[in-house]
Amino acid sequence: MYGAQLIEALRKAPSLAARNAAGMAHPNSGSGQLSFFGVGGERMRATGCDTVIDAKDLAVVGITEILSHLPKIWGLYRNLIREAERRKPDLAVVIDSPAFNWRVAREMKKRGIPTVYYVAPQFWAWRQRRVRLLRDYIEKALVIFPFEEKFYRDRGVDATFVGHPLAELPAPVVERGDYAAKFGLNPAKQWITLMPGSRVKEVRMNFPTVLDSAAMLGNEYEYLLPVAPTLDREFLMGMIRDHSAQGITLVPESLPALSHSRAGIIASGTSTVEAAMMQTPFVMVYRVSTLTYLMGKPRVKVPRFAMVNLIAEKEVVPELVQQDFTVKNVVARMSEILPDGPRRDKMLKELGEVRSRLRVAGAGAPPADRAAGIILKFMKDRAGENW
Repeated sequence: MYGAQLIEALRKAPSLAARNAAGMAHPNSGSGQLSFFGVGGERMRATGCDTVIDAKDLAVVGITEILSHLPKIWGLYRNLIREAERRKPDLAVVIDSPAFNWRVAREMKKRGIPTVYYVAPQFWAWRQRRVRLLRDYIEKALVIFPFEEKFYRDRGVDATFVGHPLAELPAPVVERGDYAAKFGLNPAKQWITLMPGSRVKEVRMNFPTVLDSAAMLGNEYEYLLPVAPTLDREFLMGMIRDHSAQGITLVPESLPALSHSRAGIIASGTSTVEAAMMQTPFVMVYRVSTLTYLMGKPRVKVPRFAMVNLIAEKEVVPELVQQDFTVKNVVARMSEILPDGPRRDKMLKELGEVRSRLRVAGAGAPPADRAAGIILKFMKDRAGENW
């Protein structure tokens, strides 16, 4: 999503016609326009990006899980570097995925290709010593959480807070009745959005308990399951059938589902920010393998897991992680925020405050546009008279 937004912003930037630059792109397209290649999915391809690697092939989570996929990931990585050598881009823009992208940035540095990091790694959460990787290989970091700018600048990284891409999103315009008709939902019932993760391993770890929680909450609700672009519908339907789950409807997009839902059960990650932006109360859940958890927990440097809680610097939403992620706990926490009352009102107020914190005060432009402007200025400053 972030990559597609950035490409669209770069294409419409006023200074675009002056220079054939690249965000993972090369200057030899002959069109006088930006050209892009790199890692991406359907949304990136829709913007005209030549996806050398499909993002689905890198969607692996967990320390132990990554180890088993290393040969495949290494092969994809080498393919990307070979393409960079062949196409000779003016600039590399790496987005999120630090375990993969800092290595890409290192190889770009060796080849004299400057690199900008958009959606910088969350090294403030764990492995803080790895900030040196950004100092060594990155020319500019564009961060999307307000506290990140100071964290990185204090450690010698040229970082700028551009705002979170989700913070400027308006609520979807589709009316509840139309949405219900489109997906065969009962508009008289309250809806709950289920988001168990965007990677297969995450879903396998989280979805069974989420489904059991939905069953315990009962059929007075209907349940919406947005299908992440990295997941297959049949895989999700198979899990639903295995649990004999009822009243669950698969939908293509998360934001309309969240906007029309009374509450959500949301796995840790970007989806929690989406829920906050749609002002949907939710319970955050997450589980990884026992070995991954035991290996990773000592390295965590932050007191909370949910991104909205980190942004607010307090607990806004309940966090049910690992052994605390049980059906009993999920149902208990959901029962506090589904009915009208002080608990729900307090969460709604604090989710609104989180949204405000994710905006750049007085900026006026969407985060992707601000990021695009900084990237193009960076390239112009480097090119000098040749721009």
